[in-house]
Amino acid sequence: MTQATRQVRRIVTIDDAGGRSVAIADGPSPDVRTDPARPGFSATRVWVTDATPVTIERGRDPLALPHSIEPPPRGSVCRIVTFPPDDTFRGKVGANEVAAYFRAMGSPAASTYAPAAAHPYMQKTRTLDFCLVLDGEITLVLDTEEVHLAAGDTVVQRGTNHAWSNRSNRTCTIAISSHDGAY
Repeated sequence: MTQATRQVRRIVTIDDAGGRSVAIADGPSPDVRTDPARPGFSATRVWVTDATPVTIERGRDPLALPHSIEPPPRGSVCRIVTFPPDDTFRGKVGANEVAAYFRAMGSPAASTYAPAAAHPYMQKTRTLDFCLVLDGEITLVLDTEEVHLAAGDTVVQRGTNHAWSNRSNRTCTIAISSHDGAY
Protein backbone atom coordinates (compact mmCIF):
# COMPACT_ATOMS: atom_id res chain seq x y z
CA MET A 1 0.00 0.00 0.00
CA THR A 2 1.51 3.36 -0.97
CA GLN A 3 0.71 6.73 0.53
CA ALA A 4 0.05 9.92 -1.41
CA THR A 5 3.18 11.97 -2.02
CA ARG A 6 3.19 15.17 0.01
CA GLN A 7 4.18 18.46 -1.60
CA VAL A 8 7.43 19.95 -0.34
CA ARG A 9 6.97 23.44 1.08
CA ARG A 10 9.92 25.71 0.23
CA ILE A 11 10.56 28.90 2.17
CA VAL A 12 13.30 31.19 0.81
CA THR A 13 14.66 34.04 2.93
CA ILE A 14 16.86 37.05 2.27
CA ASP A 15 17.71 40.37 3.89
CA ASP A 16 15.61 43.25 2.56
CA ALA A 17 17.00 46.68 1.62
CA GLY A 18 16.92 47.63 5.31
CA GLY A 19 18.92 44.57 6.36
CA ARG A 20 15.92 42.79 7.91
CA SER A 21 15.30 39.13 7.19
CA VAL A 22 12.17 38.37 5.15
CA ALA A 23 10.65 35.39 3.40
CA ILE A 24 10.52 36.03 -0.35
CA ALA A 25 9.00 32.66 -1.25
CA ASP A 26 6.70 30.33 0.65
CA GLY A 27 4.95 27.55 -1.19
CA PRO A 28 5.39 24.24 -2.95
CA SER A 29 8.72 23.80 -4.69
CA PRO A 30 8.12 24.26 -8.43
CA ASP A 31 10.56 21.53 -9.53
CA VAL A 32 9.13 18.05 -8.93
CA ARG A 33 10.12 15.03 -11.01
CA THR A 34 8.36 11.68 -10.97
CA ASP A 35 9.08 8.28 -12.47
CA PRO A 36 6.20 6.67 -14.39
CA ALA A 37 7.75 3.24 -13.73
CA ARG A 38 7.60 3.84 -9.94
CA PRO A 39 4.18 5.23 -8.97
CA GLY A 40 4.61 7.30 -5.81
CA PHE A 41 8.22 8.29 -6.53
CA SER A 42 9.03 11.99 -6.47
CA ALA A 43 12.24 14.03 -6.44
CA THR A 44 11.73 17.66 -5.48
CA ARG A 45 14.58 20.12 -6.01
CA VAL A 46 14.59 22.74 -3.28
CA TRP A 47 17.71 24.74 -4.14
CA VAL A 48 20.76 24.65 -6.42
CA THR A 49 24.08 26.48 -6.21
CA ASP A 50 26.59 26.83 -9.04
CA ALA A 51 29.65 28.01 -7.11
CA THR A 52 31.43 27.67 -3.78
CA PRO A 53 31.44 29.84 -1.81
CA VAL A 54 27.86 30.78 -2.53
CA THR A 55 27.02 34.40 -3.21
CA ILE A 56 24.13 35.36 -0.96
CA GLU A 57 22.16 37.99 -2.84
CA ARG A 58 18.95 38.53 -4.69
CA GLY A 59 18.91 37.01 -8.11
CA ARG A 60 17.13 34.53 -10.26
CA ASP A 61 15.65 31.44 -8.75
CA PRO A 62 18.39 28.82 -9.08
CA LEU A 63 15.83 26.16 -9.96
CA ALA A 64 16.01 27.68 -13.45
CA LEU A 65 19.40 25.93 -13.81
CA PRO A 66 19.27 22.71 -15.88
CA HIS A 67 17.89 19.74 -13.98
CA SER A 68 20.35 17.03 -13.03
CA ILE A 69 20.88 14.58 -10.20
CA GLU A 70 24.40 15.98 -9.91
CA PRO A 71 25.01 19.59 -8.92
CA PRO A 72 26.70 22.03 -11.30
CA PRO A 73 30.53 22.15 -11.15
CA ARG A 74 31.60 23.52 -7.73
CA GLY A 75 27.92 23.61 -6.75
CA SER A 76 25.33 21.80 -4.71
CA VAL A 77 21.75 20.65 -5.01
CA CYS A 78 19.24 20.02 -2.23
CA ARG A 79 16.28 17.75 -2.89
CA ILE A 80 13.62 15.81 -1.05
CA VAL A 81 13.04 12.33 -2.49
CA THR A 82 10.08 10.08 -1.75
CA PHE A 83 10.50 6.37 -2.50
CA PRO A 84 7.49 4.08 -2.88
CA PRO A 85 7.68 0.48 -1.70
CA ASP A 86 9.74 -1.65 -4.08
CA ASP A 87 6.87 -4.14 -4.32
CA THR A 88 4.96 -1.59 -6.44
CA PHE A 89 7.50 -1.78 -9.30
CA ARG A 90 9.99 -4.66 -8.81
CA GLY A 91 9.71 -7.16 -11.64
CA LYS A 92 8.05 -4.53 -13.85
CA VAL A 93 11.10 -2.33 -14.42
CA GLY A 94 13.91 -3.07 -16.85
CA ALA A 95 16.70 -1.34 -18.73
CA ASN A 96 14.37 0.87 -20.79
CA GLU A 97 12.41 2.21 -17.81
CA VAL A 98 15.57 2.86 -15.78
CA ALA A 99 17.28 4.61 -18.71
CA ALA A 100 14.18 6.78 -19.24
CA TYR A 101 14.21 7.82 -15.57
CA PHE A 102 17.89 8.83 -15.57
CA ARG A 103 17.43 10.75 -18.86
CA ALA A 104 14.42 12.59 -17.41
CA MET A 105 16.50 13.48 -14.34
CA GLY A 106 19.21 14.95 -16.60
CA SER A 107 21.79 12.36 -15.57
CA PRO A 108 21.83 9.41 -17.99
CA ALA A 109 25.45 8.54 -17.14
CA ALA A 110 24.62 8.13 -13.43
CA SER A 111 22.85 4.82 -14.01
CA THR A 112 24.87 1.67 -13.41
CA TYR A 113 21.95 -0.57 -14.39
CA ALA A 114 22.77 -4.22 -14.97
CA PRO A 115 20.26 -7.08 -15.19
CA ALA A 116 22.07 -8.97 -12.40
CA ALA A 117 22.49 -5.92 -10.11
CA ALA A 118 21.07 -5.99 -6.60
CA HIS A 119 18.63 -3.19 -7.53
CA PRO A 120 17.55 -1.82 -10.93
CA TYR A 121 18.16 1.82 -9.93
CA MET A 122 21.84 1.42 -8.96
CA GLN A 123 23.68 4.68 -9.61
CA LYS A 124 27.00 6.41 -9.13
CA THR A 125 27.74 10.14 -9.20
CA ARG A 126 30.90 12.14 -8.48
CA THR A 127 29.29 13.78 -5.45
CA LEU A 128 29.45 13.99 -1.70
CA ASP A 129 25.87 13.47 -0.50
CA PHE A 130 24.47 14.11 2.96
CA CYS A 131 21.28 12.03 3.28
CA LEU A 132 18.80 12.24 6.16
CA VAL A 133 15.89 9.83 6.39
CA LEU A 134 12.93 12.04 7.29
CA ASP A 135 10.13 9.49 7.36
CA GLY A 136 9.77 5.75 6.93
CA GLU A 137 12.49 3.19 6.43
CA ILE A 138 14.73 2.20 3.56
CA THR A 139 17.70 0.00 2.73
CA LEU A 140 20.88 1.48 1.29
CA VAL A 141 22.10 -1.06 -1.28
CA LEU A 142 25.86 -1.06 -1.90
CA ASP A 143 28.01 -3.39 -4.00
CA THR A 144 29.10 -5.49 -1.01
CA GLU A 145 26.43 -4.97 1.64
CA GLU A 146 23.08 -3.48 2.58
CA VAL A 147 22.31 -1.10 5.43
CA HIS A 148 18.81 -0.71 6.89
CA LEU A 149 17.86 2.88 7.77
CA ALA A 150 14.96 4.46 9.66
CA ALA A 151 13.74 8.01 10.28
CA GLY A 152 16.52 10.08 11.82
CA ASP A 153 19.36 8.00 10.34
CA THR A 154 21.96 9.73 8.17
CA VAL A 155 24.23 8.59 5.36
CA VAL A 156 27.37 10.30 4.09
CA GLN A 157 27.51 8.99 0.53
CA ARG A 158 30.99 9.50 -0.95
CA GLY A 159 30.65 8.86 -4.68
CA THR A 160 29.89 5.14 -4.38
CA ASN A 161 27.65 2.89 -6.43
CA HIS A 162 24.35 2.55 -4.59
CA ALA A 163 20.56 2.34 -4.69
CA TRP A 164 17.73 3.03 -2.27
CA SER A 165 15.42 0.03 -1.72
CA ASN A 166 12.16 0.55 0.14
CA ARG A 167 11.17 -2.89 1.42
CA SER A 168 8.40 -1.62 3.68
CA ASN A 169 4.73 -1.18 2.85
CA ARG A 170 4.79 2.66 3.06
CA THR A 171 6.71 5.47 1.42
CA CYS A 172 10.07 6.68 2.67
CA THR A 173 11.22 10.30 2.39
CA ILE A 174 14.88 11.36 2.38
CA ALA A 175 16.47 14.83 2.30
CA ILE A 176 19.62 14.77 0.14
CA SER A 177 22.19 17.54 -0.13
CA SER A 178 24.62 16.73 -2.98
CA HIS A 179 27.91 18.54 -3.49
CA ASP A 180 30.23 18.44 -6.51
CA GLY A 181 33.22 16.21 -5.79
CA ALA A 182 36.39 14.84 -7.30
CA TYR A 183 38.01 11.41 -7.14
